[in-house]
Amino acid sequence: MKVRAYAKVNLALDVIRKREDGYHDLEMIMAPITLHDLIYIHIIDQGIEINSNSKIVPNDERNIMYKVAQLLIDRYDIPKGVSIFVYKHIPMQAGLAGGSADGAAVIKAMNQLFHLHLSLKQMADIGKEVGADIPFCIYEKMAFVGGIGEKLDFIDIPFESRLLLVKPKKGVSTRRAFESLNLNQVIHQDCRTMKQAIIDDDYDKVIEQLQNTLELPSIEMVPEIAKIKEEMLNLGFDGALMSGSGSCVFGMTRDKEILEKGYQYFKGKYFFVRKTKILNKGKSE
Repeated sequence: MKVRAYAKVNLALDVIRKREDGYHDLEMIMAPITLHDLIYIHIIDQGIEINSNSKIVPNDERNIMYKVAQLLIDRYDIPKGVSIFVYKHIPMQAGLAGGSADGAAVIKAMNQLFHLHLSLKQMADIGKEVGADIPFCIYEKMAFVGGIGEKLDFIDIPFESRLLLVKPKKGVSTRRAFESLNLNQVIHQDCRTMKQAIIDDDYDKVIEQLQNTLELPSIEMVPEIAKIKEEMLNLGFDGALMSGSGSCVFGMTRDKEILEKGYQYFKGKYFFVRKTKILNKGKSE
């Protein structure tokens, strides 16, 4: 079976507070994008085998795909195993949820392969046990996201935007980004303003509301993030923002020529450069 694992960007990310359990309460606008990994999965007699075109992808229990596969096998007494091969197109430590997207895709694939008859909500609840972004990746729908990432309020309005993704070679550890964040210095914007702008298809207002409170600590670790943002705006992109905890930056435009101009400018200059767009699917379950 072949499944696609779609990446995401954060059009807005506000870290609200640190919780007693060590996690942070967040408010975000998350959007799936057309960039994806390709996962091939089939049933084997026993065990979990993971292979990839990338040499840096772990093939043991450190891999999120391994974790969700083991969880499903244990919980539903599945007598067989799975062999997984992932063609990685989503870069790691980029803020694009590549690992979570792969984990979500494996849950959905195993649901079909083993006839588990799980609903999207049931699969999202299982994914939440392994990673905070997996529930969003199960649905692949633009959403206002709260809590640690498990509270999803879907935005069932198509929103069109072309994106250019540019990532410097150095990534950012999500843990380090959060640890470096000084919540006393954060300026909070209400993500609901962007949510309403998307519903109203007010593109200019969406651009105006682009925000990410993790950007500053990540820029301190990877200064190229700020340079890429500046270059994108100088090239004519309407807005530019770091996604998640970084280090990938996306530039937003509805103009094909600006997208292509940006692609040609950045291609070969940075580690990862890719044209993509926001993924708009049908209404949520």
